[in-house]
Parts: sequence; C-alpha cells; structure tokens
Amino acid sequence: MSSQTPADREGIGKRTSPLDTPIQYVKGVGPQGALLLGKLDIQTAGDLILHFPMRYEDRREQRKIAALRDGEKVTVCGRLIGCEATRTKNGRFLLKAFIEDGTGTLELVFFNQWFLKKTFAKLHGRWINVYGTVEVSPWGVRMASPEWSEMDEDDPAGSARITPVYPLTEGLYQKRLRDIIKNALALCLDHLPELLPADLRARHHLIGIREAMWNIHHPEDSGKLDLARRRLVFEEFLFLQLALAMRKHALQDEKPGITFPLDPDFMERFESALPFQLTAAQRRVIEEIRADMGSPRAMNRLLQGDVGAGKTVVAMAAILTATDGGYQAALMAPTEILAEQHYLTLSSMLEPFGVEVQLLVGSMKQKGKQLVRERLADGRCQLVVGTHALIQESVTFKRLGLVIIDEQHRFGVLQRLELVQKGLNPDVLVMSATPIPRTLALTVYGDLDVSVIDELPPGRKPVRTFWKREKERQAVYRGIDRLIAQGRQAYVVCPLVEENERASAMAAEELYGRLQGEVFPNRRVGLLHGQMGAYDKQDVMERFRAGEIDILVATTVIEVGVDVPNATVMLVENADRFGLSTLHQLRGRIRRSDQAAYCVLLCDASTEEARRRLQILVESDDGFRIADEDLRMRGPGEFYGTRQSGILKLRLADVVTDARLLDLARREAFSLVKADPELSHPEHALLREELHRRYHRLLWATVS
Repeated sequence: MSSQTPADREGIGKRTSPLDTPIQYVKGVGPQGALLLGKLDIQTAGDLILHFPMRYEDRREQRKIAALRDGEKVTVCGRLIGCEATRTKNGRFLLKAFIEDGTGTLELVFFNQWFLKKTFAKLHGRWINVYGTVEVSPWGVRMASPEWSEMDEDDPAGSARITPVYPLTEGLYQKRLRDIIKNALALCLDHLPELLPADLRARHHLIGIREAMWNIHHPEDSGKLDLARRRLVFEEFLFLQLALAMRKHALQDEKPGITFPLDPDFMERFESALPFQLTAAQRRVIEEIRADMGSPRAMNRLLQGDVGAGKTVVAMAAILTATDGGYQAALMAPTEILAEQHYLTLSSMLEPFGVEVQLLVGSMKQKGKQLVRERLADGRCQLVVGTHALIQESVTFKRLGLVIIDEQHRFGVLQRLELVQKGLNPDVLVMSATPIPRTLALTVYGDLDVSVIDELPPGRKPVRTFWKREKERQAVYRGIDRLIAQGRQAYVVCPLVEENERASAMAAEELYGRLQGEVFPNRRVGLLHGQMGAYDKQDVMERFRAGEIDILVATTVIEVGVDVPNATVMLVENADRFGLSTLHQLRGRIRRSDQAAYCVLLCDASTEEARRRLQILVESDDGFRIADEDLRMRGPGEFYGTRQSGILKLRLADVVTDARLLDLARREAFSLVKADPELSHPEHALLREELHRRYHRLLWATVS
C-alpha cells in the first residue's frame, strides 16, 4: 500500500458514470428537490439508490370498504366519485375526496394539498388505490392523509405490492421519493459495477448487484426481498471487514514493531510489590500482553473487563514492560477526572519502581504544561497520563513505545492514530470497562486482538439494584441516611439533560441545594459536574475519598474512573433517561470493596422500553448481558458512540440481527487479505477501488 502517493489516494474510487449525476438532474428532482435531498446527505444519483427503505408495507391484500375496521392500516381500491375543498377556521386548506367500491363509500381527507383538487377533478370516475389508517365514526368511514396512486387499467394490481417506506425530511413525501428513486434506478441500474467476484457470490449463494438493488426498492415478493437484502448486507460487512483486515495487516507487517526485552522474573517482582493478589484472569491477560510486547510485530490489543475487574493493574504491568526496556508510555483518557484518577493511582503504584509519571490535561496552566512537554521530549518523564491534550502538535516524545487508550469508544479512530503516530510504531493497548458484544467488537475493533478479564477480584459483591417509584422517594432518602449513619458514603446522580453539560451542571447545582438545605441538612453534601474547574473537581474528589463528604451529587462525569471504596450507595434520579450501559457503568462506582452495595433507580418510567431497561438492571449484574440488551434496544448506530468513531457507517446491515452474515463476511475478508494483502490481483481490482472509495481515510491514516 505504501507505493501510493497522497494524490493517488485522493483519486482512488473517483468515477465518471451516471452514478455521479448531480441529484438535481435526476428526473423529478430539480433545484428545490436537490435542497431537500441534501438534508438526507444525498448528493448524486448513486447516493439516491443507496437510500434504502427503513421498512416495507405489504399492500397486496386489498380490503372492501364494508369490511374496514377502526385503526387498521389497509389498502383499498375504489372509484373516485367526487371531491370538495373548504378552509378550516384556522385557515388550513381541507380537501375531501370520496371513493366507492360497490360495498360502501370511503372519505379521504387531505390537509394543505390544494393542488390535489385539480388532480382529482381530472381523475373523476377513475379507479385509484389508497393506503392508510382507517377511522370509523358515527358519521362514516374515512382515511386522513392516505397515500394514493392511480390504477393502471392494464395492470390493476400494479399498486397492490410490497411498498418501500423511506426515511424522509420535512417537505418530502413518500410518493415523490419513490418516483424519484425509480427514475434514479432507471438511470443507474445498468451501470452498477459487480464488485463481488463470481466465485465468492457462488460460495455464499448471493444474487447479482443489479437484481439485488432493484428488489430492495421494488420487491416482487418477500423471498426476493430477503435475497436482495442478504446480498447487500453481506457486501456492506465485507467492505468493512476488508478495511479492518488490511489495516491490521498494515499495522503488523508494513512497519516493524518494538521487540521489548522480557525479564523472566518480571511477574514475581511485579506481584511482590502489589498490596493485593492478582486474579487468575489478570495473570493470564498480563502474559498475553507481554507476549505481544516481546514479539517483533506491533501490539494492537483490546483489553475488556467489567467495572472493577482490575484493568489498571494490568495496564501498569504493560507500562513497566515498556519502561524496563527504556521506552516511554502514554495513557489517554476521555475526561480530566478519569485522567487525574489514573495519574493518582499509577503515580503511587509505580513509585516503588522508580517510574516518573506526569499529568497533562487542557485545564493545566501553561507553565505546568510546558514543564511536562520538556520532560517528555528529553525522556525524563517515562509515563504521561492525559486527555486530548496529548495529541497536540507541541507534545513530542523521546522514545514512545506504548500507547494506552482508556474507554476507546469515547474517542474517534483518528484520535487514537494521532497519538500512535507520535512514536515509531508503538504498541497499542485499548482498554474498555464497557463490555462490548462480540458482534460489535468484530465490527468496531476488528483490527485488534482481544483480551478479557472475566473474573472480579475476590470478595467483590454484586450490587443490589432496586427500581423505586417517585412516591417512594422519602423512604429512599431515609434508607440512604441510615447507611450514612453506619459510616458509608453515597452518590446521587443528577438527571441527564439532553447531553447538554451546561444544563446538566445547572440541574446538579439545583439538586445539590435542595438535598443539602432540605433533605440532608445534617449531612455533608458535595457537588461535582463537568463545568467545574480542574482544581475544584480534584478538591471535591479528594474530600470525598477522605470521607469529608457524605453525599456526592454528581452528573455522569463519575461514570468512568472515580474510585472511592467506602461509597457503597447510589441513587440515580430520573433513571429512565439513561441508557442501559450508562446505568451499569454508574453503579460500577459502588462495586469497589467487599462491603454490600445498593443502587436505587428512581423514576416512574412512562414507556415500555424504559421499564424493560430498568428490569434488566434489577435482574442482572453481568455487563456482557447488559451490553447485548443495550445493543438490541438502541441499535448499533448509537451504541457507545460508534457513529462518531468514523467506522460504523452501515446503511442496511444490523450487527445484531445480521450477526451470522457478519461472521461469514469477516472470514471471507480476512482470508482474502491473507491470500492477497494489497488486493492487487486483477480479479480484486474492483474490490480494491471500492474499498478505498469507502474507507481510504481509515486505511491511509494507518500507514502514511
């Protein structure tokens, strides 16, 4: 891959074909239509045919008007017998049309579609198909704002079909979008390149691209729709997995990694310095990581472990392996609170080993930042812990050999690479306390080897979780007060406010004032939120750790990394506003000791989905089960920030329901890259071109 120039890379995948036709020149679009479609990120005819239906409606079974029931969504065929237009009291244009089929009359109601009056006048006496929700009242049967189409006399069943329903934007209607997509298909279908080699299609019984593209938009029957979707989903997964396979190959094979010297007495020396015993899982994972670090290829490993599983001590073993070999290490965390927590923990743990640890975060004063940068550049600082501040151009290393990324799902892929590129192909360890379902790990982290700490330290007890309604609030407060009287500390997590840090901070301040002034006037209440300065946040956390604060009111800044073993109680306000995995991460803050811990989820939960989420948390403390449920409920696009990671851009595929196809595509992709690492064989030319068109930024960021 390295033979390509940047100019070549930018040119890869550029086509001159009807697929590249600007959207406004597709029949039925025009300048105004192009503006509407632009809101859906549709710029060309090729984009338009890749705008897949979000669902389908089976309109093949037509109903007689006399048999209609209230609330049904049905297709009705009838003769247009009249229409009338009026204006409502508030000035809206109201059109009523009437159709009959020999068994009864159906009223059709349209709002603010004045142009239909002339259209229906021309169609008087003709037969039309309508589809919509039936409303039955003492005054008759009607449909409000139904979809409709004129019946073709030569094909009376033509509009009674499996009908696609597309994502829309304001001002765009299903009927118009279907017509536009049909026109785009007529323009593009014969020019679609067949990207998948014939032997691969035969092996997996995949239909051709043109048949698949037609049937995903115009399925003749459910069988052909299934075949079309299977082909297109497989193709999506294949290109994603090819990108990950080629990236893994480039990281491992194009540049030599660092071969760290491995002291055979390391584990004995390491464990003897620890104030606790390692679990068998921690020992196994440390050996996996050290084996990687001792090999000539660069390590790229994902370390997974549920909250409290002991990932930090595993990271510490990796850091010591790097510093023993004369290299520096960097640990990047997503928030200043988590970076500060890691800094404090690792500083004290690494002190006996003579490792200098520095902190670098955005809120530090310029003089302090400059001091850290100087010590990194000349090699005196062996480990730096920080946030995004680590990837600034002004930060340089003398000999960076190990990069650790904590809570990777909160960073974009390219941010990880920016830090990696500050060393000479350093080893990379990605840590996540967020258990990731296997299907999603294959999708987002397919270029990484995986280690799992599947065992908690001895003595850790599961958190007992309760869902309480608003009417039980006072009883919950009394329970918290009793536990504080026994010497425990508590978190009260403030409601989530639309992902808005400033609004969340204001809500936390209001809750803090109420709890201190009215609910717990005799207890010491503290406040922690993301809008506070670094010094204030650190001061609050130090006081909480020292037991000088009984109750800490906080936003989700405590979701990752805050470690106070004596805090064994948590109250989550309006818990139905949080996702499953966020709630699991939050309650992980109180699973840090051998004391019994209690988490109370306080809310009335107005929706079925919210009730299901809460019930899962009450029943299970297994992070992997919870992650699977979260993925099913939220969908892959929003799962742990994968949309912003720059990888998960799947138009049709679903990593949950299509897991089997994901496995097939992954095996095929890795086999292809093993046999032809640069896809340079002539039969793979189209695959290579399309791969770089879709994923060139991800691929070239790795090796350029």
